[in-house]
Amino acid sequence: MNTTDPLADRYHLLKSSNSETSVLMIDTEADPLEILDAARQRIRAASDLLETLYCLCFKQADASDIPNIVNALYLLTQDGNDLLDIARQRLLKTTVS
Repeated sequence: MNTTDPLADRYHLLKSSNSETSVLMIDTEADPLEILDAARQRIRAASDLLETLYCLCFKQADASDIPNIVNALYLLTQDGNDLLDIARQRLLKTTVS
């Protein structure tokens, strides 16, 4: 008897979810290049944000902005990391098969 849920195997929940019910998922059967592109987009956005922050004068920054910036960087890098993990699994699966 097969007790695994094919949908649970196909869709990987993002770790960055803030609730018990995840609504954002990665389709593990998507084209690995599209998964890599999504990862690259998020990591590039985080990198660009960090570069902007590096160039800014923090004397003008408000302390209340820091949690918002950290949250944005966390979401972008965690989602990018999850996407990279799935793309790596997919590529390994295709090279082994």
